Amino acid sequence: MAVDINGDGLIALGGTSSTQGRLRLAEDTDNGTNYIELTAPASVGSDRVVTFPDATTTVVGTDTTQTLTNKTLTSPTITDAVMSSMASSVITSGTSQASTSGTSIDFTGIPSWVKRITVMFNGVSTNGGSNYLLQLGDVGGVENTGYVSGVSFAQISNQAGASNSTVGYILINGVLAANTYSGHVVLTNISGNTWVSSHVIGVQTTYNYFGGGTKTLSDTLDRVRITTVNGTDTFDAGSINILFE
Repeated sequence: MAVDINGDGLIALGGTSSTQGRLRLAEDTDNGTNYIELTAPASVGSDRVVTFPDATTTVVGTDTTQTLTNKTLTSPTITDAVMSSMASSVITSGTSQASTSGTSIDFTGIPSWVKRITVMFNGVSTNGGSNYLLQLGDVGGVENTGYVSGVSFAQISNQAGASNSTVGYILINGVLAANTYSGHVVLTNISGNTWVSSHVIGVQTTYNYFGGGTKTLSDTLDRVRITTVNGTDTFDAGSINILFE
């Protein structure tokens, strides 16, 4: 049956005091009695118009699995769950911070989906001789207990040494205020809130420091701090940045 509409071409389907207007489109009777129902919201803030594209297409549902082609997303909101599945192919740079003042350098707001963090040092120096530490934190703040970490060094004159720490990942053994240090630390989320580290840092082509460790946080990681064992030496040269993925 065909219905011809004259005049303004409008079919109005009214509602009742308890039911909104609805339109049912039945399937082929050979297949059964199921239908598609188009239903207005029970309450509409103002008149709304839905315009279909001038094309043979399929309507996209909010909870259906479909493939979108030639779509442009403007300022989309991407959830942590989606980012987690994309993390293996997404590398994000933090904002480089000059390590020329203060007793610590913090990177905060690290997303919960992150599984790998690279901390980069470029010509970093402090005004004292306290060894460098890298500490992790979560919503409760930076944690300074429960680390298992160690560092060793080798010198071109065949000298060597080692040190360890439980208050942070120890990065250097035998800091000298006159030296500048460059290299990187790689942090990897092995499971849950447990993070393992490895690092290589060099100084003026004479020393190489290398080490690693592990730390289990009380909650999801969201920050990284670079500081010193005594917590009072001041950074006075260089820059530090992070990459996360």
